[in-house]
Amino acid sequence: MMLIPRAFAGLALLALVGCGAGADMRPDASPEVISSASYRHPGPTALTLYTMINNRSGAGAHTSLMINGSQRVIFDPAGTVRLSAVPERGDVIYGITPGVADFYARAHARETYHVVIQTVEVPPEVAERALRLAVANGPVASAQCALSTAAILRQLPGFESVGSTWFPKRLMDDFADIPGVQTSKIFENDSDDKSVAIAQYQQALAGQ
Repeated sequence: MMLIPRAFAGLALLALVGCGAGADMRPDASPEVISSASYRHPGPTALTLYTMINNRSGAGAHTSLMINGSQRVIFDPAGTVRLSAVPERGDVIYGITPGVADFYARAHARETYHVVIQTVEVPPEVAERALRLAVANGPVASAQCALSTAAILRQLPGFESVGSTWFPKRLMDDFADIPGVQTSKIFENDSDDKSVAIAQYQQALAGQ
């Protein structure tokens, strides 16, 4: 497994981690804004499962799914990491450029949590089905991040073995059994106080 070093991405942070705790209350972005922000990543079509793990208890805290198809998005059910420059609608975040993807993952990692990142390449038609299912799903209720993500995965060819679960860590274990999955982890030492993390981030931007 690869441990990824810390880096900053040039975007403004609005809120930090949690599966529904302090959920983002911004209105949905318009279709026009979403269309203008669309980003197609040149890499292979793939699904990336993010699992946020509590460093103290070892329990899973949040689940989300990055989908790289005709465009790259993150299905972030009941999530609270939002970037001011990146539109969101129905718990789907659009315009996931490399910088946005990097910052999204690192925003969840701090002294009390680390992030497990599992990626598997899939055929284009599977990625497109995942994308359609995520967009059609709509906003997710608090604490149902793993349940809603598993429900999408279970409808995809090759992911039938994924179980229905409320628990992020159990979903992570099921995803690990999919052939071809590559795993990395992010550990960082940011304060658990999100106001401190925001202040540090803003200071880093000001120094660029």
